[in-house]
Amino acid sequence: MAHVRRFTGIVNALGWTVLVAGVALVVVAVYTDWRELAVLAAACLLVFLLALPFLVGRTNVRVEVVLQPERVIAGGAVAAGVRVRNIAAHGLLPTMLELPVGSIVHRYPVPRLGPDETHEESFTIRTERRGVIPVGPASTRRGDPLAMLSRDVEWTDVVEILVRPPMVPMDSLGAGLLRDLEGVSTDAVSHSDLAFHALREYVPGDDLRHVHWRSSAKAMAASDDTRLLVRQYLDTRRSHVTVVVDDTPGVWSDAQDFETAMSVAASILVRATLDEFDTSFVCGTSASSGVTGHLALDSVCRAEFGSVGLVSSAHRAAVVSPDTSLLFLVGGAASDFENFQRAVTAFPPEVRRYALIVDPSAPSRVTETGGFVVVQVADKADLGALLRWSQR
Repeated sequence: MAHVRRFTGIVNALGWTVLVAGVALVVVAVYTDWRELAVLAAACLLVFLLALPFLVGRTNVRVEVVLQPERVIAGGAVAAGVRVRNIAAHGLLPTMLELPVGSIVHRYPVPRLGPDETHEESFTIRTERRGVIPVGPASTRRGDPLAMLSRDVEWTDVVEILVRPPMVPMDSLGAGLLRDLEGVSTDAVSHSDLAFHALREYVPGDDLRHVHWRSSAKAMAASDDTRLLVRQYLDTRRSHVTVVVDDTPGVWSDAQDFETAMSVAASILVRATLDEFDTSFVCGTSASSGVTGHLALDSVCRAEFGSVGLVSSAHRAAVVSPDTSLLFLVGGAASDFENFQRAVTAFPPEVRRYALIVDPSAPSRVTETGGFVVVQVADKADLGALLRWSQR
């Protein structure tokens, strides 16, 4: 059975046509004693048999696909190259290399290669919109000139080009909530943090564990003063920015509004990364979280329309990023504000929350309602100014 499947896998449509025609003509020629049909049947079967020797032998090559860069903003270009090296001890007959790039298959003839010889091809991949472009697997095809029979061998895995949406510059998002003892220092003085700031005189109520005894002893010896010196610290802040986008098609006026929302989400994530915040992104089945923005931005590239909805996505985000301090819920013109209210119940009340509504038909503005800062975004270029205004 395995041999049958292997045989059917190498016969192409033209090969099946020639083979079936030859067998049918043999049957008809036998029953009608029609010699011309017998000659034609013999010709068909002979052509089919002559194609078999082209499959004899093995192709032993090493194929490398190089993409630079693998992450690009929509509208940019990726320099791509494919390198074929003959690693066999004998020469490689001319063959055809196929490399799928998205929905297009690139075909390159590979000339005869001696042992350890290399053949290279280079091309440019242009990107138009956000998404993921799969590249590969690269495969070689050995077959006859008429393409009746062929044997394909895959040499590489599928690699991906992640196309990010266009982004807009933004000012800092702010320090957020106190979350842990690592992060960005602030000007808030603390008595119990790891960021040492200075020494000061002891006042009643200070924790004696923070007394700097050596410095206190030196001060006493120098000035005959009995006052103690205690350590003073700076609070450190670590913010976690979480962006949740509604994947339901019904809330968006058209697909372009959804793409604008992806640009908004990516812009916030990039700004958060520049501010050295942790970042998370959830949109339907696409979700990721990490200390760098790359994972979240990769999820933005993969986000698609679905049926999960804003509420379920927000509850998933609360699991993915339980230490969220800044929450951005992004919806479209037809979004129900009740869904924003239900979505935010998954997060603690101290989390700063924003409802971003992408609606080109309404003017950009900032309001507050229901515990939200509601940001109406008519154009993604307005995002930076809107968020800066909302922080006043």
